[in-house]
Amino acid sequence: MPETPPRRRAPAMDPDRRRAMIVAAALPLVVEYGSAVTTAKIARAAGIGEGTIFRVFPDKEALLAACLAEALNPDDTVAHLASIPLDQPLAARLTEAAELLRGRMERMGAVIVALAGPGGPAGRPPRPTPPAGTPPPDREAAMAESVTALAALFEPDAARLRLPPERLAATFHLLLMTAGRTGATTTLTTDQIVDLFLHGALA
Repeated sequence: MPETPPRRRAPAMDPDRRRAMIVAAALPLVVEYGSAVTTAKIARAAGIGEGTIFRVFPDKEALLAACLAEALNPDDTVAHLASIPLDQPLAARLTEAAELLRGRMERMGAVIVALAGPGGPAGRPPRPTPPAGTPPPDREAAMAESVTALAALFEPDAARLRLPPERLAATFHLLLMTAGRTGATTTLTTDQIVDLFLHGALA
């Protein structure tokens, strides 16, 4: 009977990729369970042993802080904004951008609310803090990156704009944030927001 060749182990994943994979698996669980989520649940979702989490994160608080940092990280959104074709009409560019930004704000808000809420029977847990030596997420810098990427979408029409692209981008971003704020009395569709921004309130 021929011998069965030994199974080859999958190549080890470097720590940065392992951290990113664990955070990606953890994020939807954080939204569902908040700070009460267990590392056992996260490990099952990631398809790894629970001990593997603690090879790249010193404790659960560090993992939750990484989830919060990832929710606030604008890199993926900025890359998608940069990929929007500039040969489309301005309204189409802004509609696509608004869908991206509103989606990011919803995901970011869901994580922030989940981590700020009750963590189980023991009551409200402390907000997760990054490990010593790790700077906290910079929300202002993240917003500035999104606004800069948004301004590039106004540039092809700069000659017919009433204000510089940077100011319009900042105002449009603020409008999106206000329209998507939890508890807003009126919910506008993305098309309505873009139309209102470009053409004003008068019919």
